[in-house]
Amino acid sequence: MRHGAASVPPITTSDLTVEYPPHGASPAFVAVHGFTLRIAPGEVVGLLGESGSGKSTLARVLSGDAFVSDAAGMRPQITGGEATVLGFGLRRISKRKLTRLTFGVGLLAQDAADTLPSTMTVAEIVAEPVLERDRRYNRRALGVRVATMIDAVRLPLAVLGQYPYELSSGQRQRVALARALVFGPALLIADEPTAGVDVLVRDAVIDLISELQQERAFSALVISSDLAVLRRVADRIGVMHQGVLVGLGTIDEVFRDPWHPYVRGLAAALQPEIDLAGTDAVPGVAVGDMGDESDTAVGS
Repeated sequence: MRHGAASVPPITTSDLTVEYPPHGASPAFVAVHGFTLRIAPGEVVGLLGESGSGKSTLARVLSGDAFVSDAAGMRPQITGGEATVLGFGLRRISKRKLTRLTFGVGLLAQDAADTLPSTMTVAEIVAEPVLERDRRYNRRALGVRVATMIDAVRLPLAVLGQYPYELSSGQRQRVALARALVFGPALLIADEPTAGVDVLVRDAVIDLISELQQERAFSALVISSDLAVLRRVADRIGVMHQGVLVGLGTIDEVFRDPWHPYVRGLAAALQPEIDLAGTDAVPGVAVGDMGDESDTAVGS
């Protein structure tokens, strides 16, 4: 575990249930049910699960993004249990407290690298979250902050004047990471941070997140369907299945003697990778590639 300066647990949830309300012809459905997790200061926890297991819904809720984006009818809602992030209770959180929360949480969304504004330069993209919160922020100080962040993600300062379409996929992902960390957050939530990139870029991006986490001592929740990603960065992992947390611990603890049938199936399919969890020798296996013969997922 990499200990940060904060003493308040960055994430604490207890029996958390998250539901999408009815919308049009779509009925209400539960995306996350009975989710309990505590992340210690400076700890990195990975969430493993296939598409539809509720991981991305958790990312939106715990980052506060669910409360500030999309039409109200499409927002996931906390309908049971409790969730506290950086000391802020999320149930019925006020707008003022939500703004304070988002200063402390960096969200690297699943499609962040592919949705960078094409008409904005890299400098403008990284600066945008700051200006959205404070239009009067000193421009000289902001320029220094942005340049420092670009340097931190191992990009040359020359990219500051470039546009996303001029960058490689790996460079765009680094820009998205710089944008997520520009405030120096106490908590990073990264949803599928290596989706859509090749193995070499995947390893470089996840190693960069790990290096920055150790340098800056933030806590992190890293979400992925690829065990190889999580074993490079996470202190512990949780396994999600149909909106339920069905395993939690180190990789060895989770897969050594699994009690849940889904985790047992994962253990059998991923055994070579589990055996080499402390090495860099095994290519990634996406959980979703294996399918699930038991039933269909209800999360998102």
